[in-house]
Amino acid sequence: MKSISAWHIFLLLGLFGLFFIFYQGLWGDPSALPPVIIKEPAPDFSAPELYEKENIVLSEHLGKVVVLNFWASWCQECKLEHKFLLALNKHYEDNTDFVMYGVNYQDEDRLAKAYLKQYGNNFEHVVDLKGKISIDYGVYGVPETFVIDKKGVIRHKHIGPIMGDVYSDIIKTKIDPLLAEGATSS
Repeated sequence: MKSISAWHIFLLLGLFGLFFIFYQGLWGDPSALPPVIIKEPAPDFSAPELYEKENIVLSEHLGKVVVLNFWASWCQECKLEHKFLLALNKHYEDNTDFVMYGVNYQDEDRLAKAYLKQYGNNFEHVVDLKGKISIDYGVYGVPETFVIDKKGVIRHKHIGPIMGDVYSDIIKTKIDPLLAEGATSS
C-alpha cells in the first residue's frame, strides 16, 4: 500500500476548495454585482466621437449632470432600451446642465452607425473599441448606465436596460434631484 504524501493532501484540499467556491457561485444572484465605483469620481476619458472623430473629454462637463450609457449594436437588450434613451435625452434637451453620451462598447463603427440609423439618434456616442473606458467604469456587460453629478462623482449605476419603471425612477429620483442641486439653468 502506497502512503499519501503531503502534496497529495494539499492537492486534494485545493480541489475541494475550488469545488466549494464554484458550488457557492451556482446559487448566487448574478445581477447582484456590487457597484464598486458609486460615490467615487468618474474616471475621466478622452475618446473619439463616433461620427465626427473629435475627442470627447468627460472632464469638460464638470458642472453638468452626465449620463453615460454603454451599448453595442450586437446587444439585444440595448435595442429594447434605445427608444427610452432617446426619450430621456429629449426630456432634458432644453437643460444646459444635462448631457448624455452613448459609449459604444467593442463594436465596429459601421455596425454602430447602422444601428443608430435604424433605431434613431439624438445624442453623441463615444467609441470604446478596445474597452478601456468600460474597464475603468467596471462595466460587466451592456447595457449599463451611469449617472454622474455636477462635481464629476458617479451617483448611480444601472445594470441592464433602462425602460418602464426604471426609466421613470432614474428621471425622478436620480437625474432631477442632481439637476436641482445648485441649479444654474433649466
